[in-house]
Amino acid sequence: MGKTPVKKSNYYVVEDGKLKRVRRTCPKCGPGVFLAVHKDRVSCGKCGYTEFIKK
Repeated sequence: MGKTPVKKSNYYVVEDGKLKRVRRTCPKCGPGVFLAVHKDRVSCGKCGYTEFIKK
């Protein structure tokens, strides 16, 4: 079973005629590289940057 790729258009939404990013971007890689949301952390798949979510 292969994973289905996620469309980049799912990371944006239009509000009041302006484009808004749904997910956070990586502070190291810059705009266009989004952080993946996991159960206990957010991470960048490109550079490996990780932030743990405090509960």
